[in-house]
Amino acid sequence: MTDRAALPARTIVGMSGGVDSSVAALLLRDAGEPIAGLFMQNWAEDGSGDCRAEDDRRDAVAVSGQLGIPIHFRDFSGEYWSGVFEHFLAEYAAGRTPNPDVLCNREIKFRHFLDAAHELGAEFIATGHYARVASDGSDGSRHRLLRAVDRDKDQSYFLHQLGQAQLAATRFPLGELAKPDVRRIARETGLPTAAKKDSTGICFIGERDFREFLGRYLPAREGEMRTPAGQRIGTHSGVFYYTIGQREGLNIGGVRGFEPAPWYVVGKDVAGNVLYVDQGHDNPWLQSRTLRSETAHWIAGSPPAARFTCTAQTRYRQADEACEVMVGDDGTLEVRFDRPQRAVTPGQSVVLYDDDTCLGGAVIAATDAPLEQRLKAQTA
Repeated sequence: MTDRAALPARTIVGMSGGVDSSVAALLLRDAGEPIAGLFMQNWAEDGSGDCRAEDDRRDAVAVSGQLGIPIHFRDFSGEYWSGVFEHFLAEYAAGRTPNPDVLCNREIKFRHFLDAAHELGAEFIATGHYARVASDGSDGSRHRLLRAVDRDKDQSYFLHQLGQAQLAATRFPLGELAKPDVRRIARETGLPTAAKKDSTGICFIGERDFREFLGRYLPAREGEMRTPAGQRIGTHSGVFYYTIGQREGLNIGGVRGFEPAPWYVVGKDVAGNVLYVDQGHDNPWLQSRTLRSETAHWIAGSPPAARFTCTAQTRYRQADEACEVMVGDDGTLEVRFDRPQRAVTPGQSVVLYDDDTCLGGAVIAATDAPLEQRLKAQTA
């Protein structure tokens, strides 16, 4: 009988120190796959004591030891800084709201991690993402990214920038499982990460205050908060700290002449340093029917057609929204929705689907939200 531990690893599992990657490694090992783990350090410790990297590293080592698999370590913090974080800062400085998880997947986990796995002699990588890959054609050479069976945990939204080469070399062992089953498997196997909380928020910020962290790189500049009609409501600490549709953190008390209802960010004038706010979750100033994007990425390598219908998400865990997509000669998109959309935000991603198949997506550049259009006309 062949000693599986003596075989060279054919698959390198990205071990994050969390329960998902732990169970992904367990399932591959139990299926007889020769595997090894790899722990990625993507953020240099900044001395604040808020970074969980060392705890996560210890958990990844403990799980790998329990599973009887070797583990490797790579420091990608320099690549993360130049490939993800500098873009993150530039987008916020421009008044947009970026999604670093999308860039991290494209630049780090499915580029530098994949390269490291190949350097170690492996053929595949595996991660604890909730997604699936389907291989089509007589030779299985065409690959589709599919939503996970557990739609509440599906992460295809964050993976829409992957291409054929990455999908051909990637395995998602959790794609057919529900999260409670993953927890159960970890618990029954006695994995030390079985009860560990899922990480939330932006990875390099962790549990820290977002404004305090961002203020280290983008100094605050106080300005006015106004209604769309121009009435001064209060002051803000910097327009780039806020995102369209945000309710928390506005610190607006009772305002004479207005109902005691919640206030929301409905627009940002970066050049004028004005934050626009209004009341009502479904405020008309937050509604748009059309968006324009930057150059789109297509998982198949090209769009289905120059003009087609599908569904889209403009934020994670959003319900499918029917739309029509027009692909420009320059690769940008115009996406028209069947019904108004709330708080579509430049800098975030629009991700397109055909049923469970993720077609690709793009960064949102602009929308036809009324206040956005008015501010654009004022600066034209």
